[in-house]
Amino acid sequence: MTGIDWVDSGIYIFNYIILAFAVSVMLSYIILALISATALKSYHKKNRFVNYNALLSLKGAPWISIVAPAYNEGVVIIESINSLLSINYNNFEVIVVNDGSSDNTMELLINAYQLEVTDRPLTSAIPSKKIKAVYKSSNPAFSKLLVIDKENGKKADAINAGINVSNMPYVVCIDVDCIMDKDVLLKLAKPFLEQHSKRIIATGGVVRIANSCVIKAGKLIKVNAPDNLVARAQVLEYLRAFLLGRMAWAKLDGLLLISGAFGMFDREIVVKAGGYDTNTVGEDMELVVRMRRYMIDSKLEYDVKYIPDPLCWTEAPESYEVLRKQRSRWTRGTMKTLWIHKKIMLNPKYKVIGMVSYPYWLLYEYLAPLLEFAGFLMSVLFVSLGILEWKFFLLLFAMVYAFSVMFSMMAIYTEEATFRRYTTFRDLNKLVAIAFLEPLFFHPFTVYAALKGNWEKMKGQKGWGEMSRKGFKTSS
Repeated sequence: MTGIDWVDSGIYIFNYIILAFAVSVMLSYIILALISATALKSYHKKNRFVNYNALLSLKGAPWISIVAPAYNEGVVIIESINSLLSINYNNFEVIVVNDGSSDNTMELLINAYQLEVTDRPLTSAIPSKKIKAVYKSSNPAFSKLLVIDKENGKKADAINAGINVSNMPYVVCIDVDCIMDKDVLLKLAKPFLEQHSKRIIATGGVVRIANSCVIKAGKLIKVNAPDNLVARAQVLEYLRAFLLGRMAWAKLDGLLLISGAFGMFDREIVVKAGGYDTNTVGEDMELVVRMRRYMIDSKLEYDVKYIPDPLCWTEAPESYEVLRKQRSRWTRGTMKTLWIHKKIMLNPKYKVIGMVSYPYWLLYEYLAPLLEFAGFLMSVLFVSLGILEWKFFLLLFAMVYAFSVMFSMMAIYTEEATFRRYTTFRDLNKLVAIAFLEPLFFHPFTVYAALKGNWEKMKGQKGWGEMSRKGFKTSS
């Protein structure tokens, strides 16, 4: 075979590798979406007529600590805590951890809730930075609120401090900039009240985008599709991820990630597993994987549940710079988690998470942006050199674009067929329009951010990056 023949064969193989990878990605998304659809139908059939308020009177309802780390959250802190305190549940407390904020977060908390230093007993079950003081309100209306003031140690360290102060059997870890549905704890607690042969160690829920939504007294009173295009594209992204992705992984018993913005955990197992890892920026995913490994290594039967209801609303980045920092951090966190737990890769001992979930995350979550970028560069190079025909390149692009739009439409339809939180034609039109635009401007940027994350990881960057907040749209 001549040199030219080798080049032709190489290009032929390259073309079909790129095509096969694209088709495999699409096929995996379709399979997950079908599994999710089945699971959602079953969930709605089972829970459609549940009277969650009846759970309030049950003596066995789980006692829960909501742990909310806060760093320079003065813009949203009061609305967020009001949201937490207004949750429709009896057996809970709210622990806000001020992680060495340099803005007026602590001052706002003290003044708004009449905080006074208390002698709450402290434990050191999980290492964390020094706690300066624990505050409790002198106003009985805020009796469920505790505030920890501690030295800065980043989010994972702050949550560990909150877990140490908590004496409840379950902890709900959230981002303090989230607005919670009033029935959030009732829906999270329900699986723990049902009879199970396996111990439930964690429950995740759906996170939605709160940008342009109207908040009043800490409650979400009107859902709007975001006016900002970057935030609106993230609405579609979150719908695809939570409704058509994680629901399927939970059904398959292969869920590796419970969003750091919202998750409920068995406190005892969290402590035994070592708490949140303060050496990674992907502490939410890493903890779930480590807890699952702990249960399997200990030969203990367990389960991880997932609630598809939209229970938590968070502020999404509206600028490309903040979005890049967020996505770079997600990439670095994924890289670190996959490296720490590389032992489970294709290891039958770890069942679905080792044989299916880990390889999927490695190939389609972590490596996909790298392969996509490399394939794009090589295709452009081959086309410019006349080695690859334009029609093949354009055909592949059209196929990927059409699938992307179709999958987003599927996510919008799933939302409308289930929870219908976007109720106006104006909002639906905005989501449909962004479905056609998102593959052209948003997805390429997330690929760039993932590449940037890889580069920053190689340089040894470990920080989160500054995440500025705009604040929620409030109604008087």
